[in-house]
Amino acid sequence: MELLGKSIAELRAYCQAIGQPAYRGGQIYHALYAERKLEVTEMTNLPASLRATLKEQASITAPTVRQRYRSADGSLRYLFGLPAPEDQKRMKAAAVETVFMPSEGRQTICISTQAGCAVDCQFCLTAQLGLIRNLTAGEIVAQVLIPLIEMDRRGTSGGTDMRAADTSGLAARTNVVLMGQGEPLLNFDNVFAALRILLDKEGLGLSPKNVTLSTSGIVPGIARMAKEEVRPKLAISLNASNDEQRGAVMPINRKYPLQELIAECRKYPLRNWEHLTFEYVMLGGVNDAPDDARRVVRLLAPIKRVKVNLIPWNPGELPYKESSEERIEEFRRILTGRGVPAFVRYSRGRDVMAACGQLALKEVSSSPLKVIA
Repeated sequence: MELLGKSIAELRAYCQAIGQPAYRGGQIYHALYAERKLEVTEMTNLPASLRATLKEQASITAPTVRQRYRSADGSLRYLFGLPAPEDQKRMKAAAVETVFMPSEGRQTICISTQAGCAVDCQFCLTAQLGLIRNLTAGEIVAQVLIPLIEMDRRGTSGGTDMRAADTSGLAARTNVVLMGQGEPLLNFDNVFAALRILLDKEGLGLSPKNVTLSTSGIVPGIARMAKEEVRPKLAISLNASNDEQRGAVMPINRKYPLQELIAECRKYPLRNWEHLTFEYVMLGGVNDAPDDARRVVRLLAPIKRVKVNLIPWNPGELPYKESSEERIEEFRRILTGRGVPAFVRYSRGRDVMAACGQLALKEVSSSPLKVIA
């Protein structure tokens, strides 16, 4: 029995199946997620006899840290090895990346939902990998657990005191963004199984206000997400101002064109505290003209509460170039001047291939990137 990624109901049922009281499942759940114990022997809230049984009959298959790359800005890129889970031997072993970004008073963890990606956005290095496999709920949750465990042990990271925490051990504000490798809505069941743990007060205890799922625009997935009782904020990668342009840089647009995507976004049930976020990667000479900005304003006009994050393209081995700061600022001014809140979001970790669109399993022994032992 693989314990990591299991819900409290699943763990209670498992305990009953092995002749234990159901409440022991709740204790395992608390130890795994609230106390962040990834070894059965560390679960001291359980009796020794149950720990012995679990050690013999169950497993906790956490990713292994192959490399850590620290950026000059304090960000940390994890390269994780993912063995095939014990109870799913048909699944491939894989590798995936997570980025931990500490700041004063908060920390952000960017996690992956698939190893590789099938969506094939032309400006993203992850697309070069193709889809290797979906991640399990446990593999998704572990990408949050492991950096937090390491920060618990170190106390500090990148000069930022991570011990300024609440009673759960989380920093004053812990953000999680599902913006790493993969398309979350193409691994819906595992992603939402993980999110229910991350957003559970008895689990990781994250606030829905501090968790964001980013999609390339999988329309049926957005419709399904809208019906979920427990859900994070939604961000949509727009990256173009018309279908022809978007189809060229995001092939998924041919399946779910802008008219269909915007229609679904209009129906999306926003909570009273949230906006629908659109992400727009600025590609020099491709999608960054003033006319593009004006088309984006018209495109988003039917949606009641929106904001746009303008993301300067992060260089990689792809035939694109960065927009100039002047062009980005002009784009932003046009959007805000016409009533669409727009913000420039510079990515962190560029120097260690940890920035948006750069996650491509760069693991080369001669790499100049600084490796943390």
